Amino acid sequence: MAVFAVLFSLVFFPLILFVSGTILLSLKWREEDGKKRVQVVVLGDIGRSPRMQYHSHSLALQDFDVDIIGYGGSQLIPSLSKSAKVNVYYLPDIPERINRLPSLPRYISKVLFQTVTLFWTLIKKTKKPSNVLLQTPPAIPSQFVLILVSLLRGSKLIVDYHNYAYTIMALSLGENHILVKLTWIYERVMSFFVSARLCVSDAMRKDLRKNWGVNSYVMYDRPPNIFQVVSTAQKHELFLKLSQTIPIFKDNGNEKNVSRTGFSESTPTGTRLRDDRPFLLVSSTSWTEDEDFSILLKALEIYEEKAKDPGNNLPTIVCIITGKGPLKSYYEDLIKKKCFKQVNIITMWLSSEDYPVLLASADLGVCLHKSSSGLDLPMKIVDMFGCGLPVCAFRFECLHELLKDEHNGLAFDTHQQLAGQLQRLCSGFPSPNTSLNRFRDNLVSFHSLRWHHYWKLHVLPLVTGHL
Repeated sequence: MAVFAVLFSLVFFPLILFVSGTILLSLKWREEDGKKRVQVVVLGDIGRSPRMQYHSHSLALQDFDVDIIGYGGSQLIPSLSKSAKVNVYYLPDIPERINRLPSLPRYISKVLFQTVTLFWTLIKKTKKPSNVLLQTPPAIPSQFVLILVSLLRGSKLIVDYHNYAYTIMALSLGENHILVKLTWIYERVMSFFVSARLCVSDAMRKDLRKNWGVNSYVMYDRPPNIFQVVSTAQKHELFLKLSQTIPIFKDNGNEKNVSRTGFSESTPTGTRLRDDRPFLLVSSTSWTEDEDFSILLKALEIYEEKAKDPGNNLPTIVCIITGKGPLKSYYEDLIKKKCFKQVNIITMWLSSEDYPVLLASADLGVCLHKSSSGLDLPMKIVDMFGCGLPVCAFRFECLHELLKDEHNGLAFDTHQQLAGQLQRLCSGFPSPNTSLNRFRDNLVSFHSLRWHHYWKLHVLPLVTGHL
């Protein structure tokens, strides 16, 4: 799979550079149009790349014309879809006949198809930018194509490292597989040809310097303004909306009562949260191999047994799992086989407007992200923190850069530890929980610093050439 991509990028680079230059001379070259223009490139679903959308939004706020290139599928955040400064160029989907091929021919054909369509879209459809901001991973063939086009156009290429492609590949193939090693070589060689590098953690910055010999700038994810603490009235409005389709949110199944839900009620003096409401647990997952949902499922099984004993004073848990991904149907089948009485697990996909309100309405968040490299930080925790929501998260190498154990949440290594944490934080609910209250208080300083302000300090100087 990656063998061809690596050889394609390294062996044929000079030849393609020469041929491309000749082609460009025969085309009408798209020169700069006098505007401040930046391209943001994602070789994936743009709507599922929040960090790159936030980059685009911040660039537009700074009066840059922004061209976003990537695949369609999910809805963009409203600030992008409504912005006159943003143009979106969708890449053509992989043809179905390619997807039906056997594994190796499929991968080779996919890389060829993406190389041609990405190159053609950049050269033929877009104007020359001063800067190009590329998300990686994916790395093959986007890094190679963007290096080539940036060299031909004289644009500055900034690669934003969210993780490493080779570590993600290692999840399924193993660390010692030849394809994983070749992809490591490919990523390392490509890193030398870019103008600048961003990364999501200080641990990744150190790793890039130590193992690849390249410098980078840390741009931590920060919550945008859509992730905020919300009022009880806003929570009630969301619960009413969810109760239209999800029985657990109804007032004991009473569909006629429009002023009460299973969590909240409207009274003559205003809205309030019910004293007999369940504990609302939220987890967002991509349903992939780097997030082991079985950890949460096993922890909830232990909680179920503990909650059956009235002496433990544990509430019913409503656990909402949001997200899309390849393993979703597998785990949904497992959930259906459970005979829970004290736990209700619901999978759903919410709009970009409702998702932040759900996080702000929850009592606790759970993050199962393992990190294939141990160097990337989960944006879902950032979103939860932005809404003032404490989090229990799976512990990995650099998690402490975001979640500080016993300060703004708890870290766990096993499902047994997570089960114990759930019992500790749910005990006596809805009476005030000392730990949860302390975690929420400690999050105030975190969600006071928002994405755009932080971005202006750390990325804007890089784009304008002042860093």
